[in-house]
Amino acid sequence: MFHHPEAAVTLHPIVQSVTGRIIARSRTTRERYLARSRAAYGEKTQRAGLACANLAHALAAESDAGKARLAGTGRPNLAIVSAYNDMLSAHQPLGRYPAWIKQAAFAAGGSAQFAGGVPAMCDGITQGQAGMELSLFSRDVIAMSTAIALSHQMFDAALCLGVCDKIVPGMLIGALSFGHLPVVFVPAGPMPSGISNEEKSRVRQRHAQGEVDRDALLASEMGAYHAPGTCTFYGTANSNQMLMEIMGLHLPGASFVPPGSALREALTREAARHALGLAAGGGRFTPVAEVIDERALVNGIVGLLATGGSTNHTMHLVAIARAAGIAIDWDDFSELSAVVPLLARVYPNGGADVNQFQAAGGMAFLIRSLREAGLLHDEVTTVMGKGLEAYTRRPALRDGALVWEGGPRASADASVLRGADAPFSPEGGLKLLRGNLGRAVIKVSAVAPGHRVVEAPARIFETQEALLDAFGRGELEHDMIAVLRFQGPRANGMPELHQLTPVLSVLQARGHRVALVTDGRMSGASGKVPAAIHVTPEACAGGPLARLRDGDCVRLDAVAGTLDVLGDAGWQTREPVGFDPESSAQGIGRDLFGVARAHADGAEQGASFFQWPQWAGR
Repeated sequence: MFHHPEAAVTLHPIVQSVTGRIIARSRTTRERYLARSRAAYGEKTQRAGLACANLAHALAAESDAGKARLAGTGRPNLAIVSAYNDMLSAHQPLGRYPAWIKQAAFAAGGSAQFAGGVPAMCDGITQGQAGMELSLFSRDVIAMSTAIALSHQMFDAALCLGVCDKIVPGMLIGALSFGHLPVVFVPAGPMPSGISNEEKSRVRQRHAQGEVDRDALLASEMGAYHAPGTCTFYGTANSNQMLMEIMGLHLPGASFVPPGSALREALTREAARHALGLAAGGGRFTPVAEVIDERALVNGIVGLLATGGSTNHTMHLVAIARAAGIAIDWDDFSELSAVVPLLARVYPNGGADVNQFQAAGGMAFLIRSLREAGLLHDEVTTVMGKGLEAYTRRPALRDGALVWEGGPRASADASVLRGADAPFSPEGGLKLLRGNLGRAVIKVSAVAPGHRVVEAPARIFETQEALLDAFGRGELEHDMIAVLRFQGPRANGMPELHQLTPVLSVLQARGHRVALVTDGRMSGASGKVPAAIHVTPEACAGGPLARLRDGDCVRLDAVAGTLDVLGDAGWQTREPVGFDPESSAQGIGRDLFGVARAHADGAEQGASFFQWPQWAGR
């Protein structure tokens, strides 16, 4: 069905050099990871190694036909690991998938069992609430939940059903601890377009200024989030789908097909059939340890930069890499960003949503453009085999049969998606900031050039509520850099700070030069106000933010890539402001995450609480 490209494209020298640096940096740990994974490769089904009593437990609840199929040890069995719940729109469609997968697997000569569920919390619901302090750490809980689901040695390949922010990275981290298994990710797709994201943003800003009431705000929000499927802005959830496709873990074109469609069902059933063919003992054995390598991770970073994707992935990709024995850091992101053009304008980087991105050409056009520009490694292993040509095609139903057809060679809407020969910007959407305040990342793809350098007095806050209250009292009507500290992983789990976006946007719209500096997160919805986020080392760990005081002159320069306190260097000798660990230790489940906060890595190390074994990247 798929063919290799007729002519090889020369890889961009910066892509090549960054990849080479990552390979050299990771050589020892990657070799250890692969040795461990390859030692578990087998030629028989996994359950063939179980004693009869073990196997009987796994078959007890099966139908007679299922027992007969699984009692024999010659046919592969699929694990279904799902983030299904019926409260969250992105995951509600997954409820129908297990039946489809089981039917397709059985008809294809194999079998499938629901191996386990993983938690799926929504940052959109917990935004600004205490529960948001569990959000980032939920990724590692999901990784452990995935590992538990796969721990029964009953499975020869896995299908991971998940969509949103922490869910997909967590599932992949967990799956990589079973590197000997083939893994296919199965998405749900976006909800239909509602009111425009720009209109939603305007209503939020008007509410922040007291111009519209709660009923009007709720009506606007429900007009945006209104049906099953993923939120349609290009945040972390949709960045996840892009990453799984460009790194070769989706079926081609699976990312943005809507739920409830015949094509979505066909792709889900095909994922089951395809995964069976990747299992050990067949001719296409493709374990996940061989798919997620240094080249695939660089492809993921390139895709993130080219689309202006979520800043959360400056942590998630680092943690995923470590799970595969690979070490990447923000210097890698920054160096690639200098040569990867911005090819997509999807909110918050533009007015379009992901449905318009899909209609303009979607992943097939994006991958084709990046590939032809020499910005993607094409010799990677994917679930479709060698190379990325399969991912330049689009799925379709023809007379009820699923086929892949040649993808578009031109964008259908150049205001949303462009080729690498005519980009929106010659550089990617993320930049690394360095200076005497530490290291941070900033998403500049949505920030107008005139707002990318801000030099102003610091105004220090230690909670989101304090900043919002100061705005409500009219105290922020001036140029300022708002410094929100003690928001890092060790302080309070590194919550997202989206509720600050409307008020900061209002201040900027009123003509004030404003920016945000924080050791917390803003994630995929980082918008028009410059925000230096993920500042590391975090204030709680003795980082420089803990020494700042109101009035210190701070310069955020997203052009030069710097973040500094200006003037008298005496600020560096100040006693750091202390942090009260009890401030985020109690209530709404936070009591249970003390061990996570105590052991969390810094943001640039992936913000994980795992004690990585010796084969993990540094």
